[in-house]
Amino acid sequence: MTQRAVENLEHSGIGETIATMAAQDGSAGHRYPGSEQLATNSFAGRNLADVVHYLCVLHGGHPGVIDLAAEKTAEPVVRDWLRRATDGFGRERLLLSHLVTAAGPQPSTSGHTESENAVLGQRHAIETLARSERRGCAFGAAIALILDWPAIRAVLDTAAERMSVEAPLSALPNREISLAAVDVLSDSPAVGRAIRFGAEQMLLQHRGLWDLLEAREAAREDW
Repeated sequence: MTQRAVENLEHSGIGETIATMAAQDGSAGHRYPGSEQLATNSFAGRNLADVVHYLCVLHGGHPGVIDLAAEKTAEPVVRDWLRRATDGFGRERLLLSHLVTAAGPQPSTSGHTESENAVLGQRHAIETLARSERRGCAFGAAIALILDWPAIRAVLDTAAERMSVEAPLSALPNREISLAAVDVLSDSPAVGRAIRFGAEQMLLQHRGLWDLLEAREAAREDW
């Protein structure tokens, strides 16, 4: 999203700004997650195995982004949201581990070492955001993860169906509650900027992952 577009949204609150960023600049706005190319072509099994393996690298570890953000936040309303998000994402993390087990080894693909290094670099970038001492930055990353997750979860549900893994209903906080928590915490322009920065960077990492996954599929087709 351009700086001008972000500024034009600020009148409606930082929460709505972050939600619009997630819709446009996150997984939902990327062509690959919802494409037939990912889930139905002859490489679908390997494509989905790639997805679950690399998402597990980014978000399968503990403590994760939300856990670390909870350590830095004192506001009661925001802490309640973080508690619900932590509990809900624990279930998503468990689903990821089940899917990785069901998927088996990651498919061999040209340039695998480079891909692995790129995803490890993304994980490091996300951990840096989550451990930032700048008030609001870790929370911004956490809120972007939660707002972006429904588009990711749709792909995980497809993978679960293909792999015969039971996928529980999501227990993550809904959009309305999440945006209310953002508006509570963004009590100053500086904190609002930090939240927005954390969210932007999280969404950037997710889009980078989908770019990588799409490139790996293309590499398999040419290999």
